[in-house]
Amino acid sequence: MGAVGLAFSPIGRAIGRSLGGAKSEGYGAAEVEDLRVEVTELRRELEAMHARLGQLDEVSERLDFAERMLAQARKDRALPGAPDVPR
Repeated sequence: MGAVGLAFSPIGRAIGRSLGGAKSEGYGAAEVEDLRVEVTELRRELEAMHARLGQLDEVSERLDFAERMLAQARKDRALPGAPDVPR
């Protein structure tokens, strides 16, 4: 969603023109510099979000592991021949 939103924003259009070889006609040097600064800030935010996603993946894996350990402990405590019923 963020990529789509960025693509249709003024920054996304400016980046598209830049990549497409279009000149920055209609934009003053100050506006172009403002856009560069904003793109740099957005890149930093994106990198921070990627780092957070990595942390979230790690926490998710730990939660899965803990759930498996709890399920195994419950199964080990159950009476022999008892059906596997989630508690």
